[in-house]
Amino acid sequence: MTVLEDRIAMAESDNPITLDSLFERLEKMPVPEGYKVEIVEGTISTSPQRDAHWEIIAALYDQLRTRYPRQRVKSDVRIDYPGRLNGFATDLTVIAEGAEKTAGGQWRHEDVEFAAEVISKGTATNDYGPKRTAYATAEVAVYLIVDPYQGKCHLFTQPKDGDYTTETIVEFGTDVDMTTTPLELTLKTDEFPRD
Repeated sequence: MTVLEDRIAMAESDNPITLDSLFERLEKMPVPEGYKVEIVEGTISTSPQRDAHWEIIAALYDQLRTRYPRQRVKSDVRIDYPGRLNGFATDLTVIAEGAEKTAGGQWRHEDVEFAAEVISKGTATNDYGPKRTAYATAEVAVYLIVDPYQGKCHLFTQPKDGDYTTETIVEFGTDVDMTTTPLELTLKTDEFPRD
């Protein structure tokens, strides 16, 4: 073993990096107000919440509330997902009926029925890439990406083997038909602002 390999092995064994340790460090750091913080594949990611971003989240929330009680619809709540160090603060999440938090006070990814992300320029690659993979691996039945830059919604369903087998792309102004999914509803997009 070389000196460098020896030091790397010591560092990894003495201070194993976990999601909990990363989030503990984040809690001690100043995060600007209005920024969302999450960890994607071990990388800390922050993004500002713009007005268009918030308007879309609010419109989605209002529509989800017609079907689900408030206690089942979550926003920016940490949930750990499969893969290396994935602690997401999804823009909107629907938790399964009867789901309970873990002993550590967190929701389990096994209880997530729906996840929606509204794209930010700086983190779009996460939403279309590693987060999509993590949601599919966790078998989240419905994953919706709302992209105000494209003016489109990308609906992913039927997770299998770490990916979604079905993608439906809908232009803003057209309804997103999710009646054949576990959500059994149609989302209106006509009020979604473009960015």
